[in-house]
Amino acid sequence: MRVLGTSVLVFEAIIVLLAIPVAVVVGTISGPPWVFISTGILLALALVALAGVIMKPWAVSVGWVLQALVMLTAILVPVMLIVGGIFVALWWLAVKWGRQVDDLKAQAAGEATG
Repeated sequence: MRVLGTSVLVFEAIIVLLAIPVAVVVGTISGPPWVFISTGILLALALVALAGVIMKPWAVSVGWVLQALVMLTAILVPVMLIVGGIFVALWWLAVKWGRQVDDLKAQAAGEATG
């Protein structure tokens, strides 16, 4: 889970940061640019912070919340619905396959010591 989950979250943070200028220039909601910039930076920081604690028991649940928040950015930049959907699928795969890899590693470690 560590490698797959971290990879998805870090790449997603990069995409969120790249979406900030798009939201400022062509966003569907008008408003002060600092709102879009600060929101995007906070979301990207949350994604990176979660990548740092990905092995905590609560991290997957928080990851799903962050995925929902990324999907909500489609309100400002509609194409984020597609990009967010891709990252939701990648997050789901990272959780599913990451747990399988962790289980196999634990099983192999048990066999090596046993």
